[in-house]
Amino acid sequence: MTDAPNWPVKRRELHNHHFNSTIWNDFKFRDDDIIIATYAKAGTTWMQQIIAQLLFEGDPDLEVAEMSPWMDLRVPPKEVKLPLVEAQTHRRFLKTHLPVDALRFSPLAKYIYIGRDGRDVVWSMYNHHVNANQTWYDALNETPGRVGPPIEPPPGDIRQYWQEWLDRDGHPFWPFWENVRSWWQIRNLPNVLLVHFTNLKQNMPAEIRRVAAFLDIAINESRWPSILEYCSFEWMKENASKSVPLGGAFWDAGAQVFINKGVNGRWTETLTNEESRDYEQLADAELGTECARWLAFGGPDD
Repeated sequence: MTDAPNWPVKRRELHNHHFNSTIWNDFKFRDDDIIIATYAKAGTTWMQQIIAQLLFEGDPDLEVAEMSPWMDLRVPPKEVKLPLVEAQTHRRFLKTHLPVDALRFSPLAKYIYIGRDGRDVVWSMYNHHVNANQTWYDALNETPGRVGPPIEPPPGDIRQYWQEWLDRDGHPFWPFWENVRSWWQIRNLPNVLLVHFTNLKQNMPAEIRRVAAFLDIAINESRWPSILEYCSFEWMKENASKSVPLGGAFWDAGAQVFINKGVNGRWTETLTNEESRDYEQLADAELGTECARWLAFGGPDD
């Protein structure tokens, strides 16, 4: 007889300039809900696009950012967001950046967690942060209900940004190691799938089929070429306003800045070998060797 799964239990709330985790306390799950989870800047928008194209069989006109809101972002407030999500009639696919123990977990929903090397995350995050405009800061810092200090503009030096993120565990956003660790620990649950950014880059068609199988979505093979086209980085970059929140209004250069380059390894041009080793040693200590290796390289463990 197989033991019943040990389902996660919510144990705390997380609040900051971005988060209001209490929205999950009032959220009404449906049995077929899909939850897309990442730390941040790890392929969230890409996975939202993939799932949208699978569900709607290759449709170039989907407003994915509106269809798939970031649930625990405190803007707009949950009193606005929850009715909009409840009114959706399609299969819902929603986004979170929370660790597992700050979520209400449904045994019937499907969860997809995307991992990416922390160094690549930070380089993408810096681009996101350094290009944000005053509207972004006002929304995060001035909307009533913020807990904790405001988010400030980043330093001009990405090495300083990196070192502060590493030394202060995710500063100025939220803790990194606990996020990755919490999802890794539940990777064997039947309704959890781990995907790695590197594997998506190396073989997107195979990873999309893997996601479809996990979500029990039958692929319409006649639409397969269109699905692949609309999930390509090039197409998403050209049509970024459809998949970026508010069409890119938080960045003066527009939605294309949010999509950025979609490449790994840019940190190799800045970090010394010693700085990289410091990160890798910390990853091993925080995550354990197996998880740290998966986070760095992807591979068969996802």
